[in-house]
Amino acid sequence: MTSMLVHFSKYHGTGNDFVMIDGRELDFPYQDQKLIKNICHRRFGVGADGLIVLDHSREEDFAMKYFNADGNEGSMCGNGGRCITAFAHRLGLAGLETRFEGIDGIHQASILPNGNIRLKLTDVEGIRELEDGYLLNTGSPHFVRFVEDLENKSMNLEGKEIRHELRFGKEGVNVNFVEELDTPYTLFVRTFERGVEAETWSCGTGVTAAAISSYMRKKTDKITYRIITRGGELEVNYEVSADNSFTEVFLTGPASHVYDGTIHT
Repeated sequence: MTSMLVHFSKYHGTGNDFVMIDGRELDFPYQDQKLIKNICHRRFGVGADGLIVLDHSREEDFAMKYFNADGNEGSMCGNGGRCITAFAHRLGLAGLETRFEGIDGIHQASILPNGNIRLKLTDVEGIRELEDGYLLNTGSPHFVRFVEDLENKSMNLEGKEIRHELRFGKEGVNVNFVEELDTPYTLFVRTFERGVEAETWSCGTGVTAAAISSYMRKKTDKITYRIITRGGELEVNYEVSADNSFTEVFLTGPASHVYDGTIHT
């Protein structure tokens, strides 16, 4: 591969950080897993939980291509979807309302007056209640377990062990431990993410899975949850039908521009 200079922006959504690249006029080597892994490396690269390339879309404002820190293309990333919305707005590609292509379909996003970004996620159905938690797909597959004293859990030990259990298949699963706090409908969530192979400070599809699992656990009429992660606060709201299908699923929170730079590949 011919070496080149690649301009990037660094963003984070409640501590879940990404290298953002405008790939519309760039022949970016999507298949170069080693390059992407090196860019995301926290010792030898920029350092990030993932890399996101903004590309052309035939029908929507833009397309989102998401790669995990291990260099592989990933499933949908909720915090990444909010960050690419902010990135596209900064590039002049999107107004306060936008639509873009993700790996799991079309997403709508809005930039709110306070600067937070509200992202619509995929509908959720087919939730499985297991003996020790819940298994569901919110754009990415998640296992959710409710625990106490979450602050003292070792996610990089317990989360890693569950992530590779045979019952979750060859690709494994993202693992979320959730503590229900004293404040009503407030959850503290920690996530071990596959592809990053470590705990991240926040996971958008993970906190969404936690909020939906909390509903399944208690069957209340509450459709809005406040989520606390290590990197900040998020909000999840949705509509639910009698057959426990979830529609109008929205993830809301900040998306912050950190800095711009140049990578010499």
